[in-house]
Amino acid sequence: MTPSDFLRALKKQGPASVNLFVGAEAYQRGRCRRALIEAALPLEDREEGLTMHELAEVGMTALLDDAQSLSLFASKRLIWVSGAESVLPRGRAAAAESEDEEATPKSDAGALARYAQNPAPGVVIVFDSSRYEFEGEDKARIERVQKFFAAVPNQVEFRAFPPEEARGLALELARERGLQIGSAEIGMLIEALGGDAARIASEIEKLALYAGPDRKITVEDIGALVPNAQETTIFALVAALGAGNRAKSLDALDTLVRNGEYLPLALSFLETQFRLALVAREANLKSSYDIQQHFTRIGVRIWRDRAEQVRQTLSIFPKDKLELAIRKTFAADRALRDTRPDDRIVMEELILALTSS
Repeated sequence: MTPSDFLRALKKQGPASVNLFVGAEAYQRGRCRRALIEAALPLEDREEGLTMHELAEVGMTALLDDAQSLSLFASKRLIWVSGAESVLPRGRAAAAESEDEEATPKSDAGALARYAQNPAPGVVIVFDSSRYEFEGEDKARIERVQKFFAAVPNQVEFRAFPPEEARGLALELARERGLQIGSAEIGMLIEALGGDAARIASEIEKLALYAGPDRKITVEDIGALVPNAQETTIFALVAALGAGNRAKSLDALDTLVRNGEYLPLALSFLETQFRLALVAREANLKSSYDIQQHFTRIGVRIWRDRAEQVRQTLSIFPKDKLELAIRKTFAADRALRDTRPDDRIVMEELILALTSS
């Protein structure tokens, strides 16, 4: 089930006896955890009724024994079990060398299944697996974790927020905090934070404390306060280069240097932007939606705001200038790899070459 499904079921039916939280997304996990504590534990039991375990340390047998033990201090109990992914064997030898039948993963799964059929009254267990994500190499590991906990019907999947949901969350949090922030600035914030919901919530809280209810957040505020937001200056450099504005281009470079930006990385962003724009032009893409859909189909994940930046680059760079920019950034990259180069001079020469006409 999704976190939203879990919260609805919790409100209507109360907490299930055994739950599995799986996936690395932290924001929704925090919401579900707080809601579960409030639903499972009366206020008077909050301190004594919450028990924390690390599965790798306590083991499944001892954990289930604890769940079935009566508490002298709390009428209701919530047992939070971190590191649930430790049920997976770390190698073939791990299971082969085990002499104790009860210690094998197979027997642990059987013991959990028997407990799930007849859980201890008044006790809620949450097995929490937060190490793996649902994409890439982790996908197979998560499937193995879910297979082990197949006897637990209440499995909550914490997946990364899709781009549009991340934007919606940011707008909702900004409204709740009374933060004055425009659509373009929201896009820059999401881009800088990679769509991470927990980081979005944290940075919006910080921006709200900084600006208060009366001051509107600017691009400069995001660049100064949000980690990795120096990328916004790089896109400003792209726009200045496209307009042939040498003064603004050099000003943007100066901002990058003063902010301590690693110039080879900045150059890499520039080159990527030019290459994306050239691919979009050759595919005859017109709108930011078409650009996002095209790159998604070919396996390149970009945010809507990044697609809009590519569209803007298309609008100010004709094809011949894009091709020139790619050649010049390649030459600059090679120059930065020379022995003891002055990175700023190399970047200034690139700007002079791209704004010479």
